[in-house]
Amino acid sequence: MTVIPSAARDLSLGQPGGWFRLREGQLALPLALAFLSLFLAPLLMLCGVSFFEDDKITRPGLGTWAKFLGDPFTWKVIGDTLLLGVKAVITTMILGYPLALVFMDAGPRLQKVLIFVIVMPLLLSVVVRTFAWIVILGREGVINQALLGLGLISEPLRLLQTELGLVISLTQIEMPLMLLPLISVMSRLDPNLRDASAALGASRWRTLFTVIVPLSMPGLVAGCLLVFASATTAFISQTVIGGVRLIYLPLLIWQQSLVVFNWPLAAVASLTLLISVLSVVGALSWLGRRSGGYVHG
Repeated sequence: MTVIPSAARDLSLGQPGGWFRLREGQLALPLALAFLSLFLAPLLMLCGVSFFEDDKITRPGLGTWAKFLGDPFTWKVIGDTLLLGVKAVITTMILGYPLALVFMDAGPRLQKVLIFVIVMPLLLSVVVRTFAWIVILGREGVINQALLGLGLISEPLRLLQTELGLVISLTQIEMPLMLLPLISVMSRLDPNLRDASAALGASRWRTLFTVIVPLSMPGLVAGCLLVFASATTAFISQTVIGGVRLIYLPLLIWQQSLVVFNWPLAAVASLTLLISVLSVVGALSWLGRRSGGYVHG
């Protein structure tokens, strides 16, 4: 009597699902192993190091957590970091949504040019873009020279090593992360919706706020999520443009790990940054699901 393998039995009975599931599991195995080795294992090591009380990692305990969470300065750093992400989200949203509307109203050829302009910053190194903003925001930079030439100011403004200059630079650096999801969602909207709304007597502004904005909310939420996560962890931009006068969690982690060599405190700060960002990202994801359900429901 010939024994038929289980996968062959599934195929012979017209049930190939088991065979396909087996093949998909085998294909996903390398990615799962890479995920475990490159993300989960270092994260577990980081959690382990955070439960030591000395920089030599010899005395376990909760002293580092108590020291970090009991210091008002660290809470100010956490609040400033999250607030920086919120400000970057607001500025990119205010400037990005009109740009997305202009993109949707443009012709096919102009859309190709605009999408190239939008994607082009992603092709450059973040270091190059950050140092370019130093030239723009400096006392002899483009902004100050333009304002002086127009007679709007009598002396150069101080934009470098200020939160205002950092938010301005992050707005341009993170703008593609806001525009790409937004354009992707808005491009799938029925173009006849505007005509239908106008035929019912709605003005262009009412059509925008009652039709276009609600339907494009999933893309807007996705863009806000990406911008917030990227802006709060933008170590290079925060350090180069903000300088040492503006202290955020990425800079604090770098100082504790590579300058002071206090690895437990750096691990606690890293986990705090991870938890804080994931909490806001989770809230934005929930909002995106609610808005998507509202639109499709």
